[in-house]
Amino acid sequence: FDALSSMANIAGYKAVIEAANHFGRFFTGQITAAGKIPPAKVLVIGGGVAGLSSCGTAKNMGAIVRAFDTRAAVKEQVESMGAEFLTVEIEESGDGVGGYAKEMSPEFIAAEMDLFAKQCKEVDIIITTALIPGKPAPKLITKEMIESMKPGSVVVDLAAEAGGNIETTKPGEIYEYAGVTHIGLTDFPSRQATQSSTLYGNNLSKLLLSMGKDKVHQTDMEDEVVRGACILDQGKLMYPPPPTEPSPVAAKPAAGAAVVKAPEPQPFKDTLVSSLGYTGGLGSLVLLGANAPNPAFTTMCTTFGLAGICGYHTVWGVQPALHSPLMSVTNAISGITAVGGLLVMGGGYLPTNTVQALAAAAAFVSFINIFGGFVITQRMLDMFKRPTDPAEHNYLYGIPALTFLGGYGYAASQGMADIHQMTYFAASLCCLGALGGLSSQSTARVGNALGMIGVSGGIAATVGLLEPSTEVLAQMGGAALLGGGVGATIAKNVEITSLPQLVALFHSFVGAAACLTCIATYIHDFPHLATLSNAAVLKTAIMLGTYIGGVTVTGSLVAYGKLDGKLDSAALLLPGRHAINASLLAANIAAMGVFYGAESLGTGVGMLGAITAGSGIMGYTLTAAIGGADMPVVITVLNSYSGWALCAEGFMLNNSLMTIVGSLIGSSGAILSYIMCKAMNRSLPNVILGGFGTSSTGGGKPMAIEGTHTEIQTDEVIQTLVNAKNVIVVPGYGLCAARAQYPVAEIAKLLTAKGVNIRFGIHPVAGRMPGQLNVLLAEAGVPYDIVLEMDELNDDFPDTDVTLVIGANDTVNSAAEDDPNSIIAGMPVLRVWKGEQTIVMKRSLGVGYAAVDNPVFFKPNTSMYLGDAKKQCESVLEGLRAHYGE
Repeated sequence: FDALSSMANIAGYKAVIEAANHFGRFFTGQITAAGKIPPAKVLVIGGGVAGLSSCGTAKNMGAIVRAFDTRAAVKEQVESMGAEFLTVEIEESGDGVGGYAKEMSPEFIAAEMDLFAKQCKEVDIIITTALIPGKPAPKLITKEMIESMKPGSVVVDLAAEAGGNIETTKPGEIYEYAGVTHIGLTDFPSRQATQSSTLYGNNLSKLLLSMGKDKVHQTDMEDEVVRGACILDQGKLMYPPPPTEPSPVAAKPAAGAAVVKAPEPQPFKDTLVSSLGYTGGLGSLVLLGANAPNPAFTTMCTTFGLAGICGYHTVWGVQPALHSPLMSVTNAISGITAVGGLLVMGGGYLPTNTVQALAAAAAFVSFINIFGGFVITQRMLDMFKRPTDPAEHNYLYGIPALTFLGGYGYAASQGMADIHQMTYFAASLCCLGALGGLSSQSTARVGNALGMIGVSGGIAATVGLLEPSTEVLAQMGGAALLGGGVGATIAKNVEITSLPQLVALFHSFVGAAACLTCIATYIHDFPHLATLSNAAVLKTAIMLGTYIGGVTVTGSLVAYGKLDGKLDSAALLLPGRHAINASLLAANIAAMGVFYGAESLGTGVGMLGAITAGSGIMGYTLTAAIGGADMPVVITVLNSYSGWALCAEGFMLNNSLMTIVGSLIGSSGAILSYIMCKAMNRSLPNVILGGFGTSSTGGGKPMAIEGTHTEIQTDEVIQTLVNAKNVIVVPGYGLCAARAQYPVAEIAKLLTAKGVNIRFGIHPVAGRMPGQLNVLLAEAGVPYDIVLEMDELNDDFPDTDVTLVIGANDTVNSAAEDDPNSIIAGMPVLRVWKGEQTIVMKRSLGVGYAAVDNPVFFKPNTSMYLGDAKKQCESVLEGLRAHYGE
């Protein structure tokens, strides 16, 4: 209802227009055939509504803008308008009452006068807006300063009605002194009559509407605005209203809110810790070597270590936008667990005993992963295609596939015994290439093709090594066809918004295959287990594979349920849950100890069953305690678990392919988990154990948020976007939930066609899976080259006209940077509040997953556009099309 602010906004705008009218040069810089013309330099004194309006208008006209205000809090607002904020060396707060500045000390005034004297010699235009309630306007620009200005300069004194900030101002007049044009008009809003009347009418109508509730008007005398406007109430004279107390100056943060100082560096301690880490690693390798049961074990350890290093360096090169395809392709190659099932399968056309049945089941679920993973990866990569991209001929990769598989088949048929291991090696390299291909959009499809070739080669080499009978081969083919059919069907029909839960579900298949294969292998090898030199290694691998597989199965199923809405996404914080998990871990360790010394098959199988059950319960309790917003980390951790389970199978079966692929997947999941945790400034144990707070959270009371939010309507959003030149869209999980990607993509396409520079900013943990929002936007047709990561555009917000936040909260919360005691303190966030204007599209002002109020919602340059994201975006799109006549 603030009519004064409305008029001040117009006055600030009109001041720049009048100055430009009397200024003899361009505002913006020009390069012409006649020479180069520099941009005008504008100084705005006063950072209130009028001053900020002047800053924004002059900046949009191409001038170099500087601004000064005694209130330090204005600095951020000035910079959000694209202006440079000038300061003096003396620190003194200028905050007064009612939003105005207070009168400063003589020392401060002397310092600012020196600053103004220097600026007068440099700038072309000065606009002053400084007022102090109840007193004449302070004199800030002296006669001598005016005389030092360049001929042709212009000064506009918006405080002329109160005596003026410029000593040579003549209120109500435009005249020239010392070659400087003085504009001392006192009726700027009247010179923009239509706009002034419109805004004033809006102020009055909103004042009246605010007095109504459920279409019934009422007079709340406790409301100072209503009380101050009331003249008569039921015949009783209410004027003049009682005086109101002035608004208090914002209090300084309490001592409890002090920033926790970073610990002093300790070079000796840090180096010692690093040294002891290397000592422990190297010592462990020596210990393993000294107790190695046979050369095959040391060879497998070498393979495991080198594969892990290769996976580590390869995964770091994957583009963040391709993290979702990375997850799905690792799902696909984790189907190498099928090799474990194939190695133990037997019987005839059907299994004939428990071991063979377990192995066939393991192969079946593994083939679901293989086919489903590669199909969904190809679907996602196809979404990233742009209309301008050159034609692709990926079918040509059938040539190396046929050469590889055909060459292997011929060599195996000729009895070349070493071809099997070499084929495993080639298949492993192809799986590594599948991850490496995701380092860029141009090679991603090649990577997916290499993954298919690698897994196919590994399966073929296993079958060739076994030389199964026709009946068993038919059984293997049946498991592959049936599992592949199920996986491909699921992947072809799943909606992209359901991708996170599909990945979680596929993780459970890997865990199930690991458990089944481990139990089947133990039963199969038990008769001669006591005579094996590597029996200890075999038992250890079986125990670890079963344990990790059990955690992966139930953890993945719980994650699937939370993501798919079948389970409550809120964290299930059981009383004493840490004690429960510790007890489960102890019980599993005890079961492992009994299994290790078991002398009968029944005892061993019973303990494996106990390990499976205990680890399954533990997977449930751990994952159930994690909220839906932390699912990106959960999914990557489960991805890593599936890799380590595959490694355990590799050691158990002495299979280099399984060990290498498991290392790659384990490294991939671990790195992605680290990236997600770093993006939240949290540790992995903090997330996995269902904790809250970041590693930078202080011990004091969080800052209180004061003020009211400003709401914006559809027509205002449309007009704001039409007038913008640079727009950044920041989507969050709310966009996924509302399925608003399609109208958002159309808005981006339309604005781009009209010359607007529009980009998208993605936070690493936005959505429910790494890279999910990149895939959703690609599906809707948003070109991937305008979808940028947080670090790529966080410095661009000050130069952005409009920032459109859609369904994001914690990832754009300024408390992460401004409040050391906030639960999200130190979390990297997108600095949307630094733009000229921020529009936040949410259903309500409710908090995000971290349960922290967002100060951005209450900032003066933020407008809340409340409602369903999809419906709101569709309304904006319809309005833009109508505006542009499309």
